[in-house]
Amino acid sequence: MTVLVGVLRERAASECRVAATPETVRKLLTRGAQVCVEAGAGEAARYPDAAYAEAGARIGSAADALAADVVLCVRRPADEAIAVMRAGALLVGFLEPHAGRFDALAQAGLSALSVDLIPRISRAQSMDALSSQANIAGYRAVLEATFHYRRFLPLMMTSAGTAKPSRVVILGVGVAGLQAIATARRLGAQVEAFDVRPETREQVLSLGAKFIDIDVGESGAGEGGYARELSAQAQARQQQLLGERLKAADIIVTTALIPGRPAPVLVPEAVVQGMRPGSVIVDLAAANGGNCPLTEADQVVEKHGVTLVGITDYPSRLATDASAFYARNLLNLLELVLKKDDAGTRVELDLDDEIIAGALAVQAGAVRFAKR
Repeated sequence: MTVLVGVLRERAASECRVAATPETVRKLLTRGAQVCVEAGAGEAARYPDAAYAEAGARIGSAADALAADVVLCVRRPADEAIAVMRAGALLVGFLEPHAGRFDALAQAGLSALSVDLIPRISRAQSMDALSSQANIAGYRAVLEATFHYRRFLPLMMTSAGTAKPSRVVILGVGVAGLQAIATARRLGAQVEAFDVRPETREQVLSLGAKFIDIDVGESGAGEGGYARELSAQAQARQQQLLGERLKAADIIVTTALIPGRPAPVLVPEAVVQGMRPGSVIVDLAAANGGNCPLTEADQVVEKHGVTLVGITDYPSRLATDASAFYARNLLNLLELVLKKDDAGTRVELDLDDEIIAGALAVQAGAVRFAKR
């Protein structure tokens, strides 16, 4: 028995990533699988069809890839594509569980592993696609800020005069925030960071940045390493205490997200009005409403003399490395799913495995994930 793994070409206009690379195709073949890559799937990420064919994959049509036993994607395919998948097949990718769009998967009789739901435990680190892509987003966000900020980040001493180092504030110290801190520090900026989870203080200091110590009256630590939503009173106190620090910043990078909920407001309009002209806010939460209410998703706008960057596809803008990281995440996840023995290779979803149990949003046409 042989398992066929299909790799889809992404249809979203701004999506340049791909769910498998020639490297991971070779490794899937050593595990007893066959691989069908949709023609052109890796072109935008600089992985040509010829490289996949050389690795041992078959290059086929969308229908060929969708007919596979296991279908790999970056973003959830359209309902029309899902409808032609064969009953009993397994779909793996970012399936946006909190959007509640699993009915089409269930009606098609599919199973689905949503990498958005992989638990943040030590054993699952190599499969944590949210973290691998957030890492890239944090890095690219700082580069985007430097592009729009039109001044130096480091201290510059020249015969024509001296430029002071820019002051960068990072709000939210998760994976993206930590990478943003590290990148801004490498570029020579003075960096401060804030998070509602007090345990992140040590991480900030270890990167050479300053931690903004304010007491909002409660902890924002949630389950699985994520932040939880603060009470309205705590949010108001947070905005009040952070306000003056933020007005003095040259660049603010916001990264605060709460799974399944709108992004918390960290930079209200009054703060934007008080910032110096030419300052920049890069809002990594733009797709979820934004940490600043003036942010516009997928737009770069200027308001009150401040540039607000609402780009939502940072990993796609570094598609080659982002795809390599993501493809390895999926390969490591498939290690738990593809079982090889003397009879061949088969797909097995072991619900006693907490990673599979956590990520399995749909099982054989039955929706397992419930929004909280």
